[in-house]
Amino acid sequence: MSGPPHHREQSHLPDRRTLLSTALGAAALGSGTGRAAALAPGAGHDGTRDRGNPFNLGIASGDPSPDGFVLWTRLAHEPLAEDGRGGMPDRVIDVDWQIAEDEGFRRVVRSGTEQALPARAHSVHVEPTGLKPDREYYYRFRVGRHTTRTGRTRTAPAPGAPSSSLTVCTASCAAWEHGFFTAYRRIAEEEPDLVLHLGDYIYELGHLQYPVPSGIARDVAGSEARTLADYRRRYAQYRTDPDLQLAHAVAPWVVVWDDHELDNNWAGQHPELPQLGFDERRAASFRAYYENMPLRSAAKPQGTDMRLYRRIEWGGLANFHVLDTRQYRDDQACGGLVGPCGAESAPERSITGDRQENWLLDGLRRSGARWDLLAQQVMFARNDTLDGPLTSTSMDTWDGYTASRGRITRGWIEAGVRNPVVLTGDIHEHYAADLRTDYTDPASEVVGSELVTTSVTSGGDAEEDEFTGDPDNPHIRFHSGMRGYLRTRITPEQLRADFRVLPYVSRAGAPVDTKASFVVADGVPGLQHGTG
Repeated sequence: MSGPPHHREQSHLPDRRTLLSTALGAAALGSGTGRAAALAPGAGHDGTRDRGNPFNLGIASGDPSPDGFVLWTRLAHEPLAEDGRGGMPDRVIDVDWQIAEDEGFRRVVRSGTEQALPARAHSVHVEPTGLKPDREYYYRFRVGRHTTRTGRTRTAPAPGAPSSSLTVCTASCAAWEHGFFTAYRRIAEEEPDLVLHLGDYIYELGHLQYPVPSGIARDVAGSEARTLADYRRRYAQYRTDPDLQLAHAVAPWVVVWDDHELDNNWAGQHPELPQLGFDERRAASFRAYYENMPLRSAAKPQGTDMRLYRRIEWGGLANFHVLDTRQYRDDQACGGLVGPCGAESAPERSITGDRQENWLLDGLRRSGARWDLLAQQVMFARNDTLDGPLTSTSMDTWDGYTASRGRITRGWIEAGVRNPVVLTGDIHEHYAADLRTDYTDPASEVVGSELVTTSVTSGGDAEEDEFTGDPDNPHIRFHSGMRGYLRTRITPEQLRADFRVLPYVSRAGAPVDTKASFVVADGVPGLQHGTG
């Protein structure tokens, strides 16, 4: 694959500013000849495809290290094929790949061929090594006369190396039927160094199973996903979206699941509702998740087990401790999702499981980074949702595992972690909160911060119902129910969090605005209002 190959599609992205300055217009609807249509050839917001093109699902990179990253693609002539195989033949297909230092591929530094196997839904995972740290790279794939567009990715800085800044966009919860994925396009326009996706990348629910007041924006294909074919097909439909494809193409992603990649509110070995064959369903969803994500081979599932907790180190600036709060947790307390009833505080209860908890605490003790960020799924701070003297908390969050929360909090205090920050998804709302040693005492010590990103689409269009103070939760400093994502800019001196919102998702092309900004200053626990 040396030199510019013959291809039908555009072989590379233009320079960054040209790429990200194009207006949406009709192209954002996947219906014109503008930039969005060129970036996602044959793919549209409704899951349509080009049957001659095997790259309908786009490309991705992820999990950067100082000398490499993961490259991903999956071949699919017909993404919505009923059998989940993407209309691909039952044979091995060779897929060529290249990595270059320039977008014109004049300086190719790595290349090779990977086999796309039918047993793996013709997905490809490449793990190049030996690259230079803290560098931007470009990559592409080719099968026959078809070449993908060019992706942009990067390596992490060398261990302990100083880094002047890091921009991270955090997202979660993208229900296909609830809206268009414009938030992903806006993330791409942020030109982030890294994207964190904290779960609910897909929703397992079928057509019309999850109604919202703003209505169904577009139809998801099929009924509730339960089999391997179902999950493969669901990922394939999501992956045809041009806005999602663009966000994957401009930066490496770090991904972890929440619940809807398998079953709503599942907990460890327990489904939300009793069902036959849950182990088989779990294994199928895990397998499909790996096939469709830019994950290293260390995450490859073994039946009903899949290790997703891991650490992404960004030189001496930041450590991302990526947690899995679904697979190892005890079942929700109090017989369901609402408490408290006393059971939630049992000392043996855990949301992470003992092994992951010990791994996290050990990593916090060993960390020499300026910032330690826990990237995880459900709200960490206490959140009383009932006005007045009575209390109501969700047993699906850390409120349902208070001893577990206490051990982690004490762990970072005892380890002398310089700047602990928890990054969270799941709840379909923006939150900014101070983390305290005792949430029942407003005068207790502030020992960290939590930043919760709202959903990409889940919940549909939302009104501006923000608040900046809550007498029942004085540690919660901000809340907004609008759709969007979180942008964080990390320097040695501070972490700045911008809560980005879209006025609507029921149609494509919404603008984005910053609803609120907060700053965490180096060595000063807690949130300060950001300005400028």
